[in-house]
Amino acid sequence: MQIINLMISFGTQVLFKDVNLHINNNEKIGVIGVNGAGKTTLFKIITGKLEPNNGKIFFENKTRVELLPQIIDDEIPSTKISVFDYLLMGRPIKELEIELEILYADLLDNNKDQNIILKKISKIQTELDYWDVYQADNILLKIISGMNISDQLLDKTLDTLSGGQKSKIAFAKLLYSKPELILLDEPTNHLDKESRDYVINYLKNYKGGVFVISHDIDFLNAITTKTLFLDKRRQDMSLFDGNYYKYKKVSIEREKALLNQAQIQEQEENKLKDFIDKYASSSGKRKKMVQDRERKLEKLRENKIGIAPKIKKMNLEVKTERESNLIPLKVEKLNFKYNKNNKENIINNLSFELIKGEKFLVVGKNGVGKSTLLKLITNQLKQDSGIITIGNKTDIGYYAQEHELLDNDKTIIDNFDNINQNQLRSVLSNFLFYGDDVFKKVSVLSPGERSRVALAKLSLIGANFLILDEPTNHLDPETQAVIAETFRGFTGTMLIVSHNPEFVDHLGVERALVLPEGKIIPYNRNEVEYYQKINNIDKNKKTKNKN
Repeated sequence: MQIINLMISFGTQVLFKDVNLHINNNEKIGVIGVNGAGKTTLFKIITGKLEPNNGKIFFENKTRVELLPQIIDDEIPSTKISVFDYLLMGRPIKELEIELEILYADLLDNNKDQNIILKKISKIQTELDYWDVYQADNILLKIISGMNISDQLLDKTLDTLSGGQKSKIAFAKLLYSKPELILLDEPTNHLDKESRDYVINYLKNYKGGVFVISHDIDFLNAITTKTLFLDKRRQDMSLFDGNYYKYKKVSIEREKALLNQAQIQEQEENKLKDFIDKYASSSGKRKKMVQDRERKLEKLRENKIGIAPKIKKMNLEVKTERESNLIPLKVEKLNFKYNKNNKENIINNLSFELIKGEKFLVVGKNGVGKSTLLKLITNQLKQDSGIITIGNKTDIGYYAQEHELLDNDKTIIDNFDNINQNQLRSVLSNFLFYGDDVFKKVSVLSPGERSRVALAKLSLIGANFLILDEPTNHLDPETQAVIAETFRGFTGTMLIVSHNPEFVDHLGVERALVLPEGKIIPYNRNEVEYYQKINNIDKNKKTKNKN
């Protein structure tokens, strides 16, 4: 892949300019940079969904590129197609076989050009060979097994899937579709441990190229052999050998060397300037010496190393306006199902209560009702039966996993109501939105930027009960650390869904609700991971017994 003189900007904001890179085929590349550096934008350019202001990206040979975006909802149609039939659509084998049957039938028609038909048959046979027509079913079944997609999920229709299930199914379909280049944008956000391990092994041995945007450092280190750093400060890209760990080590040394060289240059520049200023009005030999120093100063300035300013960190502050009741939330015998004709509830006879000030975790596999529970509590959905009691002094702040509470058609600043503009601009600057940034529509923001808008809204509510659905998704490690530290010091009550053990460990969680069983256990990272694994084994045994 060649990147030639690439430049992209949005209004006055330049993401990168004059970028020139050559990337070999079949590389496994981690794409890194702070939120807003242009990682998702780069993927849009590679896939042809966005035209750069200048330059181009092209491939030396015809290359099939497939993208797994961060937000999946628009990628999977909300139809009655079963999950299994949708996965089969990853390879056009059925369509090619139908076309082949028609061509063989045409061979019996003497009025048609046999040579042309035979050439078409040969072409389709070559395509079927590419798609491993005789092994395709086995390949798909291995992917289904490796990603822990149960028979029950395979039978579901696309319109009944949860957000986490959609992500897993879209990922499985992408792997099955056998592209020459895979683009993955935060692929581990919705993967359980077993699926994540399978994907790591699959991608390490994949014959094509892989570009990965991920804030999961362990995932990057396990897969990537090169690292593409998008430098927001210099509006540039640099390609490093090695995974994230090696990049970090090299980049730290490189920054130190550049800083040291810049300091030496600055000292030399000051010496030259002092000499020129001291003897500026001299004549004779000293005048020639001054002219010589001026030439040296000019050359030094032409080749001067520019030290980019440090990237500012997001500043999150969440305060409560009043104390809640002793029991801010009580759930009694809660039942809910999406399809009213279905006998099975996704939330079944669930009861629990929270104590003021505690941090409470909800865990479980994708599709067991974690996000659904939060939507029931926040009145986004209505339960079929049971009681949800919110204390009369409980003020809820809700962070939705896919930022559903933001209006995509409005600008950032218009997503905030009844707040003085000067005060709002001050708040938004803490979330790294400056100047004309605030007039961007939410629809054009990267998922990481949308996360920051959602967090900004959360910070202004003054809630004493925070309900957080995967709050670290889409955020870079530095920002994750900022919000972890802030939420750790939060004095109100928290109900959290998160697949990020480091984040959860930092919060000081005491209890965990395991779904779908509805059991409450003392929080322990190892115990929770072990419990989830046992659930997976039990489910697999039940599926085998049914068969």
